Amino acid sequence: MVTEPVRAEALRLAGGGDLPAYVYDLPALRAHAAGVRGALAGTAELYYAVKANPAAEILRALVPYVDGFEVASGGELAHVREVAPDLPIAFSGPGKTDAELALALTPGVHRLHVESPRELARLIALGAPADVLLRANPDLPGEDTRQAAASPFGMDQDGLAACLPLLAAAPHIRVRGLHTHLTWAQHDAPAMAALARRVTSWALPWLRAHLPGLTEPELDLGGGMGVDYRAPDQVFDWKAYAAALPAALPATGARLRVEPGRSLTAYHGWYVTDVLDVKRNHGRDYAVLRGGTHHLRTPVARGHDQPFTVLHRAIAGPALTGPATLVGQLCTPRDVLARDVPVTGLRPGDLVVFELAGAYAWNLSHHEFLMHPPPRFRYLD
Repeated sequence: MVTEPVRAEALRLAGGGDLPAYVYDLPALRAHAAGVRGALAGTAELYYAVKANPAAEILRALVPYVDGFEVASGGELAHVREVAPDLPIAFSGPGKTDAELALALTPGVHRLHVESPRELARLIALGAPADVLLRANPDLPGEDTRQAAASPFGMDQDGLAACLPLLAAAPHIRVRGLHTHLTWAQHDAPAMAALARRVTSWALPWLRAHLPGLTEPELDLGGGMGVDYRAPDQVFDWKAYAAALPAALPATGARLRVEPGRSLTAYHGWYVTDVLDVKRNHGRDYAVLRGGTHHLRTPVARGHDQPFTVLHRAIAGPALTGPATLVGQLCTPRDVLARDVPVTGLRPGDLVVFELAGAYAWNLSHHEFLMHPPPRFRYLD
C-alpha cells in the first residue's frame, strides 16, 4: 500500500518535476525490522543480506535491529565497513577471488562461508586463521529444496566430504558450522519452519559425525522468506516462523541464524513515475511511463507484474480503462512493469506508484541502457 507520507512525497516530487524517484519510508522500515528482531529474540540471530538493498541509508536504519550483515563481494564488504563498522559481517557468495578471501581474513568478518573444496584449499593456502561455515546444498526431500539442489551454490554431501581431509591438515581453519539456503520465495511461515526442521535433522548429525569437537555448532538457515507481489499487503508471518523454530533444535546448544534481505526491505520502498503517453496497438492498450525497467528491473527478473497504485492528476485527455500494459521508455519489448492489469481512467500526467520496490530494484537494474537520467532518491525520516 502507499502510505500517506509516501503519497505526499510522490505528489511533491511530481510538482517539482523530479520524477522518476525512489521513495523509502525509514520509520516504517525500522518498525518492521524491530518486529522481526523481537519475534526472533532468543531463537535465532538476524543478519541482513545486503544484496537486497545496499543503500547506506537503509543499512544505517537497520543497524539497531540486526545482529550483523551478510555480504557477497569485496565491494559489499568495503561498503558495509564504511557505513556500519562495528557490526559483525558474514562473507558469503560464490566465486570469491583470492583478493576477496584475503579480505575475509581481516578484522570485522565474523564468518566466511566456504562454497567448495577448492575455495577451502585456496583459503588454507593463505595461512591465516579463519572462522568458517561450510555452505551445504544437501539432497533433502521436499519440493521446496529442488531449486536449491539444482543450483551451483554450496556443496552436496560429496563436496562436504572432500573438505574433511583438507580441514584435518589445517587447524588454523576453524569450522563453526554449516550454512544452508535451500529455498526462495517461501510465503508460508509454517512451511519455512518445517524446512528448518528438515535442515537441522540432517545438519546436526552430520556435524556430530564429522566434526565431533564442535561443541556449539552454528546453523545459518539463509533467507528465502517470500514477498508476494500478487498480494503486496501480505507480510511474511515472522511470529509464526519464530514460534515454530525451537522445534527444529534439539537440546544440543546449537545456534541458529537467518539472513533475510527482500522480506525486510521490499515493503518500504516505492518507485514513483508518471504517464507520458497512452496508446492502443494491435488490440492492446499501453501506458508509456517515464523511466522503466532500467530503474526497476524486478518484474522482468522475477517474471511478475509489479503492484502499483495510481494517483490521478490529469482531468482531461485520452484515458485508459480496462486491461492495460505499463511499459517504460526503453527500446525493447521486455521493458514491461505490469502486463494486462486493470486501470480506470489512466491519463498522461497521472502518477504511478510501484510498491514492493525496496529490494532488488535499483541495484539490480541495467542503469546505463539508452542513457536516460537516473531516478531521484528520497528517504523519509
